[in-house]
Amino acid sequence: MMNEPGLKQTAVRPRVGIFFGSQSDRDVMKKAYDLLTELNIPSESYVLSAHRVPEQLHDTVHRLEKEGVEVFIAGAGLAAHLPGVVASITLCPVIGVPLAGALEGLDALLSIVQMPKQIPVATVGINNAANAAMLAAEIIATHDESVRSTLQNYRRQMKENFLKDNKGKVEF
Repeated sequence: MMNEPGLKQTAVRPRVGIFFGSQSDRDVMKKAYDLLTELNIPSESYVLSAHRVPEQLHDTVHRLEKEGVEVFIAGAGLAAHLPGVVASITLCPVIGVPLAGALEGLDALLSIVQMPKQIPVATVGINNAANAAMLAAEIIATHDESVRSTLQNYRRQMKENFLKDNKGKVEF
């Protein structure tokens, strides 16, 4: 469990579990944590490996499910097994974040989008943990009116900011 500043654990029940396989992935995956925090969706983050500590991964997924986690986000590079292994353990939606590595993340992207039939993993762009958080929020918003309202306000503010920053025609 990560208790360091920036990825601290919440005292309320987590709704999203965030996993990544190495401390080197921390900065990218923190973007998911940050957006979920901004949207008032509690999450917990862990560095776990599908290969090095599979028992701990399995136990953590099941514990988080019992605690009320509704969606998992899993970031992985290279062969990118972590999202698929998480999906094989849970019936909750899993969102994979391909992380840039040896082939600039293309290897991870292709690994995550090509999960076997009946074990799907939703996939976002390379290093785009913020979009994974947004998708997790949208999934939760399908059955939680308060999260839905928060997302509507977030998008309204995004639109207003865009219009304010991009007024009129562009001169070159």
